[in-house]
Amino acid sequence: MSERRRGPRPGDAAIVGMGAVFPGAADLAAYRRNLLAGTDCIGEVPPGRWDPEVYYEPAGAGGPARGDRFYCRRGGFVDGLATFDPTRFGIMPAAAEGAEPDQLLALHATAEAIADAGGEDRLPADRSRIGVVLGRGGFMGVATARLDQRVRTAHQLAQTLREVAPELGERRIAEVRSAFQEALGPERPDASIGLVPSFTAARTANRLDFRGPAYTLDAACASSLLAVDQAVGLLAAGRCDAVVAGAVHHCHIATLWSVFTQLRALSPSERIRPFDRRADGTLLSEGTGVVLLKRLADAERDGDRIYAVIRGTGVAGDGRAASLMSPLVAGQVQALERAWREAGLDPRAPGALGLLEAHGTGTPVGDAAELDTLAQVFGPPEPSGRPGIGFGSVKSMVGHTMQASGMAGLIKAALAVYEGVLPPTLHLEEPHAELARTRMRPVTAAEPWERGPGPRRAGVNAFGFGGINAHAVLEEAPGRAAPAAPFVPAAPAPPVRRSPPP
Repeated sequence: MSERRRGPRPGDAAIVGMGAVFPGAADLAAYRRNLLAGTDCIGEVPPGRWDPEVYYEPAGAGGPARGDRFYCRRGGFVDGLATFDPTRFGIMPAAAEGAEPDQLLALHATAEAIADAGGEDRLPADRSRIGVVLGRGGFMGVATARLDQRVRTAHQLAQTLREVAPELGERRIAEVRSAFQEALGPERPDASIGLVPSFTAARTANRLDFRGPAYTLDAACASSLLAVDQAVGLLAAGRCDAVVAGAVHHCHIATLWSVFTQLRALSPSERIRPFDRRADGTLLSEGTGVVLLKRLADAERDGDRIYAVIRGTGVAGDGRAASLMSPLVAGQVQALERAWREAGLDPRAPGALGLLEAHGTGTPVGDAAELDTLAQVFGPPEPSGRPGIGFGSVKSMVGHTMQASGMAGLIKAALAVYEGVLPPTLHLEEPHAELARTRMRPVTAAEPWERGPGPRRAGVNAFGFGGINAHAVLEEAPGRAAPAAPFVPAAPAPPVRRSPPP
């Protein structure tokens, strides 16, 4: 593949604003500080999510894995950080109290991205030209689970009592059912709209008066970059002049942990180590991230700050594989090659790429497949004396944020491109053997991004369960080729209470 064009097209998407809520970070500024400082934001499950005294059973405690016992209790959580003022957006508090947090935090992060871009004045005056595409999983959240318990479980409990303890009689059984329902709290019909997953984008568009396309998608862990791919398409086709793209995942009820326990996907050592020889599984996490996109020509006309330009996106499916849980290298390779072809760039050319933000779940099978993909797309190791491609995964700091994981990586990469600093990856102390077949160079401490002959460029991977793969190519904005400011390591963000590592 030869380099067909040197710079981005006027119609390419420019990232002009970003919003974030991730473990250890209530906003974009805190997330940036954590990235550069290498802050480990993993902790033990907070009280109120699920009770370790009831559910936790350490790995190796005996017997096969059970759906109601979890061998891992560490992950990434936003408790105490994810605040939301419903009245700011014209939402009655009663309608917010019993809703899932996803819709509200997506709205909150979108408002932050707009403010980060310079405010409402930077948006198109014609609101029908503003779209919203957000990724969100179909998992049952805590509010939906509470409603399910009220509607179904209470009656199942009553039926079980009739069968095993008929001597209680109908009056006593009815009292037990009522007591169970009362313990769940009052019914909140005003919040019912907050339980519908597909309303995640719709609520954002409704409250901010965006009248363009607004929809929610679910492509598992690739959702973020699928949303970006869709947004890029809306801009390129001229259907929108600005699009909010991102994803949200805030679901840590016991049933979700049960699914990943039975899949044996969680780390028995309770440590996420992407691309380390000792990697033994992932850690569940949560978060929300969004970007505000405009066409490059429009962003330049409006004098917007441009974090990065999206040169190309690529999406591909695995097709038939050994199982829905087995990543297929061919599908990943196809997604990356499509993105670089759309960008008009040769991924193997010297200096074509300076940073690769990997999917990097920390599972042995997933890490090995991704390294094979990178070897095929970007070629074998560099000749002696030529620096390798900076490489890492933000999951080492915040865990696996599921649908929002690609956005966690995209925001990290956009900041790196804009500021000229390569952020670190944690716990990569004994590199995976397959790394030696690639051009990748693990970055384990923040360092200046030394400028090569061309612009700074980053690639971002997001591969979803079920075989959907996505990749994005980011490049610094035209005219930012001046030397970067001197590199100064960031001070750590204010401390977040975390339990000591195992």
